[in-house]
Amino acid sequence: MLRKKIIAANWKMNKTPSEGVVLTQNLLKQIGDFDRADLVICPPFTSLASVRNLIEEHSHLSLGAQNLFYEKQGAYTGEISAEMLRDVGCSYVIIGHSERREYFLETDEVVNHKIKTALAANLKPIVCVGEKLAVREANGAETLVRNQIQKAFCDLSDEAMRHIIVAYEPVWAIGTGKNATPAQAQEVHSWIRDQIAKQFSAKVADQIRIQYGGSVKPENAKELLNQSDVDGALVGGASLEAGSFSAIVKNSCL
Repeated sequence: MLRKKIIAANWKMNKTPSEGVVLTQNLLKQIGDFDRADLVICPPFTSLASVRNLIEEHSHLSLGAQNLFYEKQGAYTGEISAEMLRDVGCSYVIIGHSERREYFLETDEVVNHKIKTALAANLKPIVCVGEKLAVREANGAETLVRNQIQKAFCDLSDEAMRHIIVAYEPVWAIGTGKNATPAQAQEVHSWIRDQIAKQFSAKVADQIRIQYGGSVKPENAKELLNQSDVDGALVGGASLEAGSFSAIVKNSCL
């Protein structure tokens, strides 16, 4: 099945609203009307509105958030609800990023709860899974990622899975200078697709898009994204510069 590539820019805790405007303006100049891949910009919460104002006339660009809370409203100081994200113009939300799991102790059960909350608000979740170096070296990667997938997607229907994107993050390759080879990325993505087929169906597995999220750069994007089961990229540091992100975008469909 031909799956349209999806490239998401995760700015993490970078860029003030004014800096985000400049970055987005430069990005729009460089990618032009490129529409061969779905493009998602995920700035910090404080920049969502200003970025939306710049991209809302460009149908090939969507707005995403980096996180959400699973309650609709209430006494949850510092949290952001799905309804707030929808109202500011978000179509996507990143859930279960490795940094959320490590620094903020998010469990697979919390990830599952957040996915259901996002889907109920018509937000498309970009769900992150992946292993650390120690786990990989101990040959525990498959067990860990299998558990993440099973728990994250627990009690979801085949229909719900149509709206989900999976992002495989080899945590050992994020900001370390190391990187999975295209062959390694393909092997894991194919394996993840097999796990989804077992949990749901071959049809669901064939339709779902699986991004690679391990230090994607202009130099490695073409080879990585040409793999048959790599359906896009979740880009961190390289998305903070318009030239590098636009190069990744253009390399995604060569």
